[in-house]
Amino acid sequence: MARGFLLVTGGAGYVGSHALRELLERGERVVVLDDLSEGHRSAASEAEIIRADLAEPSASKALDEIFARGPFDAVLHFAAKAYVGESVRDPAKYYRNNVTAGINLLSAMARNRVPAIIFSSTCASYGTPLEVPIGESHPQNPINPYGRTKLAFEGALRDFEAAHQIRHVNLRYFNAAGAHESGDLGEDHRPETHLVPLAIAAAMGKNGKLEVFGSDYDTPDGTCIRDYVHVQDLAVAHVAALDRLRQGAASDSFNLGTGTGHSVLEVVASVARVGGRAFPHEVVGRRAGDPARLVASSAKAERELGFQRRFGELDRIVETAWRFQERFPHGYLD
Repeated sequence: MARGFLLVTGGAGYVGSHALRELLERGERVVVLDDLSEGHRSAASEAEIIRADLAEPSASKALDEIFARGPFDAVLHFAAKAYVGESVRDPAKYYRNNVTAGINLLSAMARNRVPAIIFSSTCASYGTPLEVPIGESHPQNPINPYGRTKLAFEGALRDFEAAHQIRHVNLRYFNAAGAHESGDLGEDHRPETHLVPLAIAAAMGKNGKLEVFGSDYDTPDGTCIRDYVHVQDLAVAHVAALDRLRQGAASDSFNLGTGTGHSVLEVVASVARVGGRAFPHEVVGRRAGDPARLVASSAKAERELGFQRRFGELDRIVETAWRFQERFPHGYLD
C-alpha cells in the first residue's frame, strides 16, 4: 500500500528538524507546520513549511487545507513550549501552546480522519521520581506547569482515541542533547537553557562562566544527574513509532533515554575533554524543583520499538554538539 502524507508540527525546531531529516531521507512526503517563533526555517531542509500558530482560530483553516491534499497517515507533533522556569512564570503561555494548540490539532485530525499521531512528550510528566530508573508505569505527578500541560495533552489523546479512533504514541524522552552528525543541524534556542550547549559556549569563550545549580545533592559529586540521549537517536525512535502505528499497533507510551545518567560535573569534564581546554564554571544556588536524579528505563522501547542508541557515549554526544557550534558560532543565520 502506498504511503500517505505526514504532517510534522514544530518541524523547524530542535528535535523536530532531526526527525524531519530522517523522514525526508527515506522518501516520505512531509509537510511542516511551524509558527517559527522558536524554530528556524533553515533547519527544515527542503521541506515545505506552512507558517501558522496552532493556538489561533485561523489554524483550523490552515490544517483543513493541508489535510485536504490527500490521505495523511499520521501527524508527528513537536510544536510546544518547553522551558520549565518560564512555565512557572507564565503558565498561560504553556496552556495556550501545549494544550489549546494541541486540541485544535486533534480536532482537525478528527474532522479530516487522520488516523494517528506521535506525540513528543517528556519525562517532566513524572515529576519527582519515586524510583530510578523511571519506567512507563511510574506515577505521573508533574511538579511544574510544563509537565502538567504535557500530561494534559496525553489525557486528551486518550479521549480523542475513544471518540474518534485516533491512535497515538507518547514518546517521553529525557534530556535531548547533541547535534546531527553532519554538523548542519543542531540546538539553537534563544535563550539557551540546556547544559551541553551552554557548557560548550563557555568553553569557546562565548558566554562567560557556566553556572552549576547546586552541589549538595545526594549524588556522588553533589550535582544533579540527568539522562542525556542523542537527538538523532530520538529522531530514529519517532520513525520507528510511525512504522508501528502504520502497521496498526495499539496506542502506547515509551520512555526514551539511556538507562544511565551523568552529573553536571561529568558533562563539564566531557566538554573539557572534547574541546581540549578547561573552562570557568561556578556553583550557584539550587534551582527550585530540580530532582537529584532523572534517569529513564528504555527497556520497553528497546523491546517493542527496536530503540537503539548509536550515540551512547557522553563524549560522542558532546562531539556532535561541539561540531555544530563550530560551524554555526552564532546559531542559524535566519
